[in-house]
Amino acid sequence: MIEDIVKNRVIGVDISIDRTSYAIVDVRGNIIARDGLNTQDYATATDYVSALSEKIVMLAEENGGYEYIRSMGISAPSANFRTGCIENAPNLHWKGVVPLAAMLRDRMGIAVALGNDAHVTALGEHTYGAAHGMNNFIVMALGHGIGSCIFSNGEVHLGADGFAGEVGHTCAVLGGRTCGCGKKGCMEAYCGAKGVVLTAQEIMAESDKPSLMRNAERLTPKIIHEFCEQGDELAVEVFRRTGKMLGFILAGYASILDPEAIIFTGGLARAGNYLLLPAHEEFEAHVFHNTRGHVKFLPSALEDHERDVLGASALAWGIKEYSLFK
Repeated sequence: MIEDIVKNRVIGVDISIDRTSYAIVDVRGNIIARDGLNTQDYATATDYVSALSEKIVMLAEENGGYEYIRSMGISAPSANFRTGCIENAPNLHWKGVVPLAAMLRDRMGIAVALGNDAHVTALGEHTYGAAHGMNNFIVMALGHGIGSCIFSNGEVHLGADGFAGEVGHTCAVLGGRTCGCGKKGCMEAYCGAKGVVLTAQEIMAESDKPSLMRNAERLTPKIIHEFCEQGDELAVEVFRRTGKMLGFILAGYASILDPEAIIFTGGLARAGNYLLLPAHEEFEAHVFHNTRGHVKFLPSALEDHERDVLGASALAWGIKEYSLFK
């Protein structure tokens, strides 16, 4: 059979809590066009799918035609590649199980693959970023939530039900802070964005030392990082404590998995050495002795949204082509 039209483009979609980015990507990884919408503008997943579908088709028609789109890959929090569903996402306002891949496939008439944001980030890093050429590594996505993906022997390790890598919801402190997932003491409650702010509040309550954080209208990890750059001792202590917790948990993780590197992505990773130096120090103090000194700590060199739409496009290329329009 000779095809009249070669479908040489895919759609990559990155869904975050606040913003959804989508792009048309060609076979060489070039982003042909991109746009976005506000995730929280849509109260229901049905409304969101309708708006996203219309905008993607419009973007494709304006840039060569929708008929050249082969498939779509999506990165989302709490997504399960095996089921194509977002499942009980603690940080998204659509609750329960959302069959997003099927909803978009039926609406758009093309094959759709859905992956956890850390899974898709790992594909992006492996194809275009810091993990290029590596077969065994861990991606740690540090943002509102904490996600991770295990790349083992050149393949993403998903586990029996697709939930492998949920290190953010392993217990860091017995009976500790309540996490968004409902459990107590999760790593995410200490090393996620909300956890960093809580740590800052605790540190200010422990001491009467002056700090720029005390007069901040609204504390965020980004603002705390800016205060670190201005020499604020208590702000530096926030990331030191967070880093020690992060490094301690990662030491156990790496002792089991023996990775070549741990790659850090997401907004919190932008804290750089304020976070990663204490994390690495704690990591080296607790990791298995034969692993000590062999695991690289690498901040991603890619912009988050660019890497994640490219990772989503890699997910799209990996699924069998399907079309309602053949």
